[in-house]
Amino acid sequence: MTSPLPQREQYAKGGVGRWYWDYRDQRTLSSIKDEKFILDVGCGEGITMEKILKKFPDRIIQGLDYEWDNVAICKIHNLPAQRGSAYELAFEDQSFDCCLFLEVIEHLLDPEKALREIHRILRKGGLLLVIFPHDWLFKAARLFFLKLTEAFAPSGHVKQWRPAEMRKILNDVGFEIQEMTCMPFFFWWCSLHCLVAARKK
Repeated sequence: MTSPLPQREQYAKGGVGRWYWDYRDQRTLSSIKDEKFILDVGCGEGITMEKILKKFPDRIIQGLDYEWDNVAICKIHNLPAQRGSAYELAFEDQSFDCCLFLEVIEHLLDPEKALREIHRILRKGGLLLVIFPHDWLFKAARLFFLKLTEAFAPSGHVKQWRPAEMRKILNDVGFEIQEMTCMPFFFWWCSLHCLVAARKK
């Protein structure tokens, strides 16, 4: 089902929403160093992929999304995206150096299965970047800025993750956490997102 909040439409509005999206992506992309082959699982309409290609023009990136509409939008913007499921990644073992998993895990009924697939396609020592939102605070922030449509739109989230839960599941699947950062503030209770950088053991 297509998102009730089309990403490019929201991004084009500018303002604090766009500023925060750019801040989130800047923090995320700063974790990428020498990784050449990058997979963006749940790439959406490709806004973050565009930023990766601009910052790292020598890298090879592949986008993946379950929604045909998102893949079509990526194609319109000449972005390398294909349709696929996070539960069954159509890639060979150890074929990527880095995987982005940004604001996807909260939508999944079987997050462990998806993480095991990501673990499979990453080389040993490969980088996984996960972002998950703090739903309650997101809604409060949108109400504060009078973004009522966004505040009351269905999120499609099936679970509210917390940092301790994320740490456990990543460790169980076979990742070693390098960094866990709440954004934009240090403490989870007053932040909108948590960014996790982990490496395949």
